[in-house]
Amino acid sequence: MSSKKIPVAIIGASGYTGLELLKLLITHPIFEIKYIGNSEGGIRVEELHPSLKGVLSQEVLKSDASKIAKVVDLAFLALPHKTAMGFASQLLENGVKVVDLSADYRLELDTYEKHYCKHIDKKNLPNAVYGLPEFYRDEIKNSSLVANPGCYPTAALLSLLPFCDLIDENYPIFIDAKSGVSGAGKKCTQKTHFVSIDENIFAYNPLMHRHEPEIKEKMKKQNNKNFDINFVPHLLPIVRGEMVDSYMLLKDENIEPLKLLREFYKDEKFIRIYDKPVDMKTPSGTNFCDIFAKVVGKKLYLNSTIDNILRGSSSQAVVNANIMFGFCEDLGIPTIAYVP
Repeated sequence: MSSKKIPVAIIGASGYTGLELLKLLITHPIFEIKYIGNSEGGIRVEELHPSLKGVLSQEVLKSDASKIAKVVDLAFLALPHKTAMGFASQLLENGVKVVDLSADYRLELDTYEKHYCKHIDKKNLPNAVYGLPEFYRDEIKNSSLVANPGCYPTAALLSLLPFCDLIDENYPIFIDAKSGVSGAGKKCTQKTHFVSIDENIFAYNPLMHRHEPEIKEKMKKQNNKNFDINFVPHLLPIVRGEMVDSYMLLKDENIEPLKLLREFYKDEKFIRIYDKPVDMKTPSGTNFCDIFAKVVGKKLYLNSTIDNILRGSSSQAVVNANIMFGFCEDLGIPTIAYVP
């Protein structure tokens, strides 16, 4: 592996995913942070994120795509939807590879515009590769634009996709998902205010969440079937972590789900299959996705957990970047959990 450093940018460094990208790339042996940007600039990164004091001292600049393109080979976009595609299109024109953590390139055009907004980069949308490495590794290798999956779709799809051909599509799939408050972003809202979320739990956007069509679209791509996905997310009074429980009916009773999963993922570094239900703490601080499955008759229960802002966002983004540049995908990726 070449020891030559590759200059990278983190655009949208103010939020939680931006901070996680900074933490990962500070210690990455090849990627070197050359540009840190946010909407305003005029501050140093250790002031923006006091936890980096004594670790990284670098100026945060007002994000400018033309200036970014002159100094980096790769840009991570931790920006809101619509804003991200405006930057991505300019960077791609100038030969900069992009890993986009927003939703702007995850979906087909009609699906995106139905659930988000008018797409302003139709030129590059068909060239974007969905960044779920276990399923799109070969495409990611040859891509200049990777659309990092949403956190809920990551945990849901990694458990669901191995069973796509076995699920009875005549019956709905119910997905009950739960996430820590960091998944709601850094900006405080009435729901994420301490007095609202402490010792509390509640559903939000049930059956209308934007990650539902993302899950449905990627499952259809797997076996060309339109599954009836019913997705309900919940907010938990914890900082980080995510659990997805999925319920469905199978075509056949004679299935050993754990055996199937172990065989399916036998060569995957970041998938762990458990004999008992999984918890949110065990993969916290890592890029692992932990999965459990159980069958009773034709009923299939899938249980998966991830760190929502690492495997569900920033560490998965760095894995995708590693693949894009031909490196081992676990280069600089955390595997030691935040426990106890």
